Amino acid sequence: MGWIRCLDGTSLGVLPVPSRDRGGTPFEVTLELRRDGDPFGAVGERCGYFLAALAEQVAAARSDGSPQAARWPDPDDRFPEPAGAGREPELFAFRYRDRGDVASTGELRCALRTSSMWVGPRDPRRAVEGRWRLARRAVLDAWGAGGHGVRAVLTSAALARFLDDLLVEAERAGVGYRAVHRGSSPGRSPGFTSAPDRSWTVFRRGRSGGTTPRRGP
Repeated sequence: MGWIRCLDGTSLGVLPVPSRDRGGTPFEVTLELRRDGDPFGAVGERCGYFLAALAEQVAAARSDGSPQAARWPDPDDRFPEPAGAGREPELFAFRYRDRGDVASTGELRCALRTSSMWVGPRDPRRAVEGRWRLARRAVLDAWGAGGHGVRAVLTSAALARFLDDLLVEAERAGVGYRAVHRGSSPGRSPGFTSAPDRSWTVFRRGRSGGTTPRRGP
């Protein structure tokens, strides 16, 4: 289970739960949310391959040779660049566990936020001696079935560890997304054990603040 310390001091746990075919074989996962160990919600219908791809993108963005490295000297500020412009672009936004669920089953959303902090003397007469320090973080918001929400702010390293914990837990449950101790096959993205299932649904927020379903690419 991936655990994250939230800003209110509580712990958010995200547990991959296998989805099984008619023969009982696990082929994908949904996510159960837990707050301080108690059930909190269920989201992310068949989202494992999406999270595995995101984990690879985060690792690539953090590398010194990435396009992000030219703009962000600190690896903790480096994240993948989501498609589409916006002040707080989303890395993912999951609602519902199954298509028939109502909105109250929960939501898990991760967006990027850039902040600035002045580093240097506060005396305006010495402003030339200071500079603005930009930092980029992943803001993870989770809402439970009862409508309560929690928030965590993550560096790219913390997000990478969180995603890795989820993938390891999924593999323990019998759903593998990464080739362990094996090279990738020709024509296959490194780290994947089979072709991704495209049936998961990602919900993106519109300008009005609502959410609209968007199928996996």
